Amino acid sequence: MHPLVITCLLSALGLGTVLTFSSSHWLLAWMGLEINTLAILPLMAQKHHPRAVEAATKYFLVQATAAAMIMFASLTSAWITGEWAISQLTHPIPTTIAMLALALKVGLAPVHFWLPEVLQGLDLTTGLILSTWQKLAPFALIVQVAPSVDSRLLIALGLASTFIGGWGGLNQTQLRKILAYSSIAHLGWMTLVVQFAPSIALLNLFLYIAMTSMAFLALKTYDCMNLNDLATSWAKSPALGAMLTPVLLSLGGLPPLSGFMPKWLVINEMVKQGLQLPATVAALSALLSLYYYLRICYAVTLTSPPNTLVKTAPWRLHPSQSHLFLAFASVVALGILPITPAVLAWFT
Repeated sequence: MHPLVITCLLSALGLGTVLTFSSSHWLLAWMGLEINTLAILPLMAQKHHPRAVEAATKYFLVQATAAAMIMFASLTSAWITGEWAISQLTHPIPTTIAMLALALKVGLAPVHFWLPEVLQGLDLTTGLILSTWQKLAPFALIVQVAPSVDSRLLIALGLASTFIGGWGGLNQTQLRKILAYSSIAHLGWMTLVVQFAPSIALLNLFLYIAMTSMAFLALKTYDCMNLNDLATSWAKSPALGAMLTPVLLSLGGLPPLSGFMPKWLVINEMVKQGLQLPATVAALSALLSLYYYLRICYAVTLTSPPNTLVKTAPWRLHPSQSHLFLAFASVVALGILPITPAVLAWFT
């Protein structure tokens, strides 16, 4: 694909997200989501591989369904209340429909089935965009809609996502599917607390983007797609393997890494709200996710290939990507926990 076309598509992605961020009217927010969807479809199908085309088709159908539900919810709200403002979404029927549509947009359980299949058909760069940037606009609407949504619905969506996100990745060997289930689990943690403390949910989203970006960029550097490929990764770049391991454990939420902070804050907030049982279930479901992160860590650091590598050593090749963002994401994913009070003060 021509660089000018890629620039136009990435600019459209940014325009759609900013338009949704800055809108208080349902039609403008819907328009931003549609621009986002239409801009990423050519990026998905640019390889002309049957799996990529299939993934783009599935993504288009799912996002079109979610957009139709959002339009139906906003029309119903305007018919009932006479207002198109997002903040005036007060009636339970359009509120519930809008929340379920946004859950379908981002891939929350139980409407998550499309996400692992779509991500499996994409290359790692487009998968990174789908797992990070494409979550921003729908999540901004979730933050605005959440105060009007029944808290039982949000807790049910959050617990289902944390549990299915952990359970679904247990038997996977494809790294992109594992990262898709990781995305589902992290979105569940954000949904659990978005009504009670939106600042903690946004902090969780920021750290998730940093950690997931580091994981995708490391896999792109290794050019690995499944667990078997990772057996040769340590010989390719030991330093990157040593950095990837704690980042994966941070995604799992182990202290003293950065990923422990959002889970700790979410559980603390839920206990304050008297939700001890859902907090316990969410904490136990995090152990399921930790298992498949440990599987990846084992493949990266504790296995070696059965024969010698026949490829040219990567450090003798011209680097194909800048490692500046990789370094920044690694620092964020590993070292934020000690400055938790400062981070909380900044986000709140």
